[in-house]
Amino acid sequence: MNARATRAPAAQLAYVLHHYDWSESSLILDLFTREQGRLAVVAKGAKRPYSQLRAVLLPFQRIQVSLSKPSKGDGGPEVQTLRGAEWASTHAMPAGAALFSGYYLNELLLKLLARQDPHPQLFDAYAQTLPLLHASEDAQSQAALRAFELRLLNDSGLLPDLSVVTPTQLPLELERSYVLTAESGVVPPSHAGAHFKGAELIQLQAALLHGSVEALQQACMGALPALKTALRGLLHYHLGHKPLRTRGVMLDVQKLLA
Repeated sequence: MNARATRAPAAQLAYVLHHYDWSESSLILDLFTREQGRLAVVAKGAKRPYSQLRAVLLPFQRIQVSLSKPSKGDGGPEVQTLRGAEWASTHAMPAGAALFSGYYLNELLLKLLARQDPHPQLFDAYAQTLPLLHASEDAQSQAALRAFELRLLNDSGLLPDLSVVTPTQLPLELERSYVLTAESGVVPPSHAGAHFKGAELIQLQAALLHGSVEALQQACMGALPALKTALRGLLHYHLGHKPLRTRGVMLDVQKLLA
């Protein structure tokens, strides 16, 4: 492999998914970048009161970062050093239920994406989803969440082809009902549950292949209740013993408010 292929880009778009204390003055960031996927990055001096990075390294804000070449230590994962960061765009921070939804997206990325595995289409979907998260949890927000879950599962290789019956690979019938399960994929229903019309699943698959975030969100809008149940089952299955903390916290808050 030549040196040019392994060199980190001089500057790249990124979002801060999470941060950890590294020392009294520094942080380790988990960044989601468009060119390199998830990265572990040391932000030296970022906790100091006069650091210019403090106002930039915020969640849900698109930034442009410059990184050092990666280095390995003690056989652990490659860690790069943050050389600089600046705003690439600014959006109002999510509030209320939208804030939980934003952290939910971040947690999904942290738990389902491997490091150093680029997913530029998923990065673009994340950027387009954040502004659509509303505190009212309206249909647009729900469609945006379901579309992102579908894109994440698809790009991670965890989603079956939605246009065929998984065991036989035969095309779906437009008016027939089907279910989507983690164990069997797309199959005719054998019990009560979240059913989809064949036409709905075919439309979702077409939108995934097209790559348009807006088209996928529109396709989700027509099947929101069934999608929420089916995708929750798929995510729970593939997360295994890594339960989502944000979902648990959100449910606890809802109980308190009730």
